[in-house]
Amino acid sequence: MNITIVFFSSLLIAIIGVIPPGLLNMTAAKISVKEGHVRGLVFSIGVCVIVIIQTLIAVIFARYLSNHPSIIDILKRVAFVIFVLITIYFLLIANKKGKPNIETNVKSKKSRFFQGMLLSSLNVFPIPYQAYMSVTLASFGLLTFDTTGISSYVAGATMGTMVTLYIYIFFFDRIKSKRIKSQKNMNYLIGTITGVISIVTFINLIKEL
Repeated sequence: MNITIVFFSSLLIAIIGVIPPGLLNMTAAKISVKEGHVRGLVFSIGVCVIVIIQTLIAVIFARYLSNHPSIIDILKRVAFVIFVLITIYFLLIANKKGKPNIETNVKSKKSRFFQGMLLSSLNVFPIPYQAYMSVTLASFGLLTFDTTGISSYVAGATMGTMVTLYIYIFFFDRIKSKRIKSQKNMNYLIGTITGVISIVTFINLIKEL
């Protein structure tokens, strides 16, 4: 196992999961605009604390799944349906929806930290997402579920989340000035990526029949 490959694979997986405009990254950006970059970073650190816990839970669950192939087969079928739905959402629906209006009234750094933890806790999508992706990496022989492998994966996911939030915090003005075009392009990009994942998953399911 190459821990560098695991780390950067996990980092890329996390970026793909966090980069679409949503509650966490848009909140981080708006806090940065209204209260300064420092408070935006404090909020992001709070988010990443929960990401560590969520990813750890996901990888431990993936390790359990790796020992129960029948459950993995069910998970692959469920994941295929989920990725198809996500693809449809980003290619056909997301571009028709307006940008969410997020209020940011809390002022202290401490409050921002715990606000980041709270909002991240409410976002449970990373757990099944990271569980499926870590099982996929393991199926290709890139990830082993020992202490080193799990630590590398969790570190990569956390860093990927932080990098994406950092981009939103420090480049939000540019993103905002071109939000319609850039957001549509981003939605198409994410839809294309999840579409490719759906096709690969479907091909693997056909091969197993």
